[in-house]
Amino acid sequence: MVSSEKEMAASCGVEWRINMPDGSSEILTPEKGLVGRVIFGIKCMVLGLVWKIWDFLKKAWDLAIDDPKKVIHCLKVGIALTVVSLFYYMRPLYEGVGRNAMWAVMTVVVVFESTVGATIYKSLNRVTGTFLAGALALGIHWIASQSGEKFEPIIMGASIFLLASATTFSRFIPSVKARFDYGALIFILTFSLVSVSGYRVEKLLTMAYHRLSTIIIGTSFCIFISMLVCPVWAGEKLHLLAAQNLDKLANSLQACVALYFNDDNDDMAIDHKNLQGYKCVLNSKATEDSMANFARWEPAHGRFNFQHPWRQYLKIGASIRRCACCVEALNTCLSSENQAPEHLKKQLSNICLRVGSSCSSATKELAMTLKTMKKSAKTEFSIEELRSSVKDLQKELKSLPQSLVNQLHTAKAQQSAENEQKERVSTSTAVSLVEIIPLASFASLLIEVSVRIEGIAFAVDELAKLADFKSAEDEKIKQIQPIKIQPTQQ
Repeated sequence: MVSSEKEMAASCGVEWRINMPDGSSEILTPEKGLVGRVIFGIKCMVLGLVWKIWDFLKKAWDLAIDDPKKVIHCLKVGIALTVVSLFYYMRPLYEGVGRNAMWAVMTVVVVFESTVGATIYKSLNRVTGTFLAGALALGIHWIASQSGEKFEPIIMGASIFLLASATTFSRFIPSVKARFDYGALIFILTFSLVSVSGYRVEKLLTMAYHRLSTIIIGTSFCIFISMLVCPVWAGEKLHLLAAQNLDKLANSLQACVALYFNDDNDDMAIDHKNLQGYKCVLNSKATEDSMANFARWEPAHGRFNFQHPWRQYLKIGASIRRCACCVEALNTCLSSENQAPEHLKKQLSNICLRVGSSCSSATKELAMTLKTMKKSAKTEFSIEELRSSVKDLQKELKSLPQSLVNQLHTAKAQQSAENEQKERVSTSTAVSLVEIIPLASFASLLIEVSVRIEGIAFAVDELAKLADFKSAEDEKIKQIQPIKIQPTQQ
């Protein structure tokens, strides 16, 4: 194997070292003469190509190991295509619809997705769009054929123009785009295809029947294989995504507060991956929207009953992202050039670390509630502990500028002094104010984070009511009256 491309470039024309399978290394030197240099260049090119292929295969292997579901999806697509292809090779099936089996093959290719919900969404949209477009095209074709040869092409052309334009416009409507965009696209394609074909094909009804039947066969195989062979549910992925985002938010918040106050005791919290976890949360909106859309097409499965409140997950995701925006603002304080002095940070260090820990604990409890789908009184106690720590932080913030107030009183007492002395006092007061602002801003953002975490708690509590979460078996906590979470004005 080639040690590196840089070595090859650096040693071109001198020597080239390669690693042998037995662990030893060998140096290739170019032969003398034009032919020798050409042969050496070909060897370099071949070995470089082998190295790139090996690197590609290694990355593919690592991808398969990290996410085996992708490999399973590939195998499921292969199974579906193999089964559909039997319509070509088995005589009884071929005589029925085999001549149009290509539509079934094309259907499998375009509708088979990685999740059950996405597959059902595309399958039903394709069947419905094909049926409506075919029936409408047949009706318009019959009307046009009764109008005579002179008006027939005019009617067909006008119908294609009007229906294609209207259907394309409907794709811009948010509700249609979210749930029926693919069906509208299939409607346009099928109507245009059948209309143009029907103008010259005699047995139009037979052609439409065969195409619709093969499409139904293809979509049926896709749905059954997707649901029966190692199913991947969009609803379950959405549910786990919300819980994972809460965990990432909690770890990122805890790491940010610990790093700002240089808390060396919490080394695990100051991990770089934990610190940047909020970015994954901010970028998850598109995935949540698509998963929620696909989950509404899925039947009841696992812990998710029929008509599970999938829309509530979008509200939870929105609340999590609002909180992640504040965490992002906290992270900007870490890299700000205007930093508070260490002696001021020490005054709020303990209470801010406590608030950060309370926020992280409450968020992790909410994540556990989602994962287990069980209501726990620990969540209410975590929120109450968070409120208590925030009140203590607000008290500390009020006492923080006391030194600045004392300097103002001193300035007033020295009003009869010389102008230079006044300027010194004024400058000293301004400097103290500038030193306090960065720390006060960080603490204020931390308070805002706590408020938004309460908003997340309220959204999760609403989901627990709508989805009828069970109560966790914790007898010690049940003996204590839980505190009801109320929505907080943001």
